[in-house]
Amino acid sequence: MTARVGFLMLVHGALDRAASVARHWHSAGCPVVVHVDSRVPHSSFEAFATSLSGLENVHFVARRHCEWGTWSLVDASLAMAEEMLQAHPDVSHVFLASGACLPLRPVADLEAYLAAHRGIDFVESVAVEDVPWAKGGLDVERFQLSFPFAWKRRRRFFDLWVALQRLVARRRPMPEGVAPHLGSQWWCLTRRTVERILYDPRRRELERYFRKVWIPDESYIQTLVRLHGARVESRSLTLSKFDFQGKPHVFYDDHLDLLRRSDCFVARKIWPEADALYRAFLEGQPAPSRAPPNPVEVDRRFARALERRTAGRDGLYSAARFPADVRELGLTAARYTVFHGLGDLFEEFPAWAEREMRLRAHGHLFAAERAEFADGLTSYAGGLADIATLRDYNPTAFLANLVWNTRGETQAFLFGPQDSQKIAPFLARDRNARIYAISGTWAVRLFRSGGSPAELRKEAARLQRIEAAHLQRLRRASTRARVRIWTLAEFLDLPSEVVQTVVEENRPQRAAGLAEAPVMHDLTGLSAFLQELKNQGMQPHLTGDVTEVARLEAPADLPKMVR
Repeated sequence: MTARVGFLMLVHGALDRAASVARHWHSAGCPVVVHVDSRVPHSSFEAFATSLSGLENVHFVARRHCEWGTWSLVDASLAMAEEMLQAHPDVSHVFLASGACLPLRPVADLEAYLAAHRGIDFVESVAVEDVPWAKGGLDVERFQLSFPFAWKRRRRFFDLWVALQRLVARRRPMPEGVAPHLGSQWWCLTRRTVERILYDPRRRELERYFRKVWIPDESYIQTLVRLHGARVESRSLTLSKFDFQGKPHVFYDDHLDLLRRSDCFVARKIWPEADALYRAFLEGQPAPSRAPPNPVEVDRRFARALERRTAGRDGLYSAARFPADVRELGLTAARYTVFHGLGDLFEEFPAWAEREMRLRAHGHLFAAERAEFADGLTSYAGGLADIATLRDYNPTAFLANLVWNTRGETQAFLFGPQDSQKIAPFLARDRNARIYAISGTWAVRLFRSGGSPAELRKEAARLQRIEAAHLQRLRRASTRARVRIWTLAEFLDLPSEVVQTVVEENRPQRAAGLAEAPVMHDLTGLSAFLQELKNQGMQPHLTGDVTEVARLEAPADLPKMVR
């Protein structure tokens, strides 16, 4: 049994493109019924109608004012369907399209496909409780409440009316035997199903109910086809994609190859200026094919595009989609290491870390005076300047840019309470950060400055307060960075163990032992310095109890790690 398709076209813009598509279908022997939105100027409509006037199987129905989300779109579609069935009794299938649709394959392919799937209605029709993509917070409520106000044109009244109905717990009764379904408005139904919908004895009752449903063009046919269709295949033969906000994606000239590989019969929504697409599919006439529609690759491409649009790429900040902390997968592009306090304990620690762990080790990138880039550079990858004022204007962007611009090379830097702390919350939230903190090493820095404990007491108390706040943040359950914390006393008790842990977790090759041990500063007299701070009334609790550590006066443990 052969199939003959009749096309219904909802047109509201780009009339020249809609006319070319109508002529294309007519030339393939298909009748076409057109509805043009009454908002289109009369002169434009007359020119459009005149351009199609010589085509005997192209018909027009009375124009209506069509508005998104209202019954008018369904009303126009039903009027076209009635005209199609009355004027063309030989039509076996009715295909609803828009003026922005573009046929991708010959009509013969579509008719052969429909003939091979006799009695099947192709319409996306999913039970309302199973639809996860309903946008705007209205799923089952779009059937239970009434919506007399247009959402786009009278948004304020729309929202107030919805709120009022929710307040009084209004629930409109569903017509008997009707189970609400949702889906794409672009369908292809058998003549039998369309006749049963149009000539249903309860049509007036059903239309009266659905006139007050929100976006009925996505629910009326989708619901009634479950009552009247012999067999429903819940998918549309029209390729249409939507973004995460529920807005339709537009196909451009650079989608040509993708559309060809989709093997779909019709695509929507086509940019009116996509000359290459219209030439390729209307004038080029693709070769006949028996391949079934296969939008899998298109789905995959758009799924990746959706992920890129909503989540972006880790650590990439762009003007098109500035990251939001609440949804970002990764705040930076790659792993990096923060050495908190280790630079105070060892001589030339960054240079040693580069040799031993094969990473790019900077000094204090967030020092008050300037960003201490590796090798003493005043600017770094991507044109980052060492000027503290520029860095502190947006320290998170400074660090994210540094990591992004040096992808493929692990970055590391020193940090401590004497540095700018604006970056500290970002470090704690970033899953790419590896933070190794030895608390209380500010005492080593003060001790080596040569000042007396009496003069340094207030500075010690200030640094300890800053460090305590930072460490408290790192210990929170919400922290995503990988954090290891030792007190100064714990480190001095087993310095080789701490250093070995740091090296093993950061060295690309997990070889045992160290090729070279870092050189610790001479800490002779530190215990007395800490005791004097206590005597002055300052309690260095973050250092731990280091007064009884004998190794403190002669730190001979580290040199033994040399292999």
